[in-house]
Amino acid sequence: MTAIDVVIPTIGRSSLGVLLASFGQAPENWPQSILIVDDREDASTPLDLGDISDSFASRIRILKGKASGPASARNIGFEKAAAPWIAFLDDDVIAHPEWLNELRGDLETLEDRVAASQGNVRVPLPQTRKATDWERNVACLEHAQWITADMAYRRSVLQEVRGFDERFRRAFREDSDLALRVIDAGYEIVKGARSVLHPVRPSDRWISVRLQAGNADDALMRHRYGRDWRQRANETRVRFPQHLATTICGAVALCAAALGGRRTALGAFALWAGSTFHFAWQRIMPGPKTSDEVGTMLVTSAAIPFAAVYHRLVAGARLRLAR
Repeated sequence: MTAIDVVIPTIGRSSLGVLLASFGQAPENWPQSILIVDDREDASTPLDLGDISDSFASRIRILKGKASGPASARNIGFEKAAAPWIAFLDDDVIAHPEWLNELRGDLETLEDRVAASQGNVRVPLPQTRKATDWERNVACLEHAQWITADMAYRRSVLQEVRGFDERFRRAFREDSDLALRVIDAGYEIVKGARSVLHPVRPSDRWISVRLQAGNADDALMRHRYGRDWRQRANETRVRFPQHLATTICGAVALCAAALGGRRTALGAFALWAGSTFHFAWQRIMPGPKTSDEVGTMLVTSAAIPFAAVYHRLVAGARLRLAR
């Protein structure tokens, strides 16, 4: 039987207990060990592991993280693991009791040149209404390549490529970076048959603006792999050029108004307003069109381009200075 250790980075969300309970119901399918990396900034209180049996809890090891993001936490986990295969799970997914048995089925027939097996992520969406912008954003995980919400790697390969790059401090591009380095080392990554559920967690209306911090990771990916990194990572959704153009129009309008250039200010403002409204309309149309959703889309569509450009420029400047 294939020996597997499970590594779960967590920031203490209540979903961790749900995950542990979801695959802790079948003792015959338990992993060799479960390494939970507590990546909270304040770890003074114990993690809530939910309602699990004492025998299942005996397989769990709690490791102290650096509060530096999932890449760092996963490295801490796999470095303490002993099994030849390391299965990474996020703390907000749900794995059914047969998940580990299905994972073993995915791994047992793999050839040596296959370094990893990716699971299938299913995002349940509302059946009685259209999905919100945030819900559609999470649903994109179903088509994400190399996502570590459910990914198993050979421990020897992780050691060979020196694990995750801890400069990626968000759950965004760290998995793509690792996969590209593994592929560049001559290995393959395949898709397995197993699956996990990834429920849409509640969030506030500003989540889409905060997510623009991921543009800093895009700058790092370009720095490492060049202009064609998106093609290599099968990442084709590119909005940054539009965000840059919108931001430039907004900046020109403000500067021209401050300097007394009324015609220039009005023209630039019209371009900014048109671009912003078009972006908002693209986000509103597929959704439920409630007053709250429409208001959120209008406000955040005005803020997103500026946030995206800010994070990209700051990250690019830091990389150039470091180089």
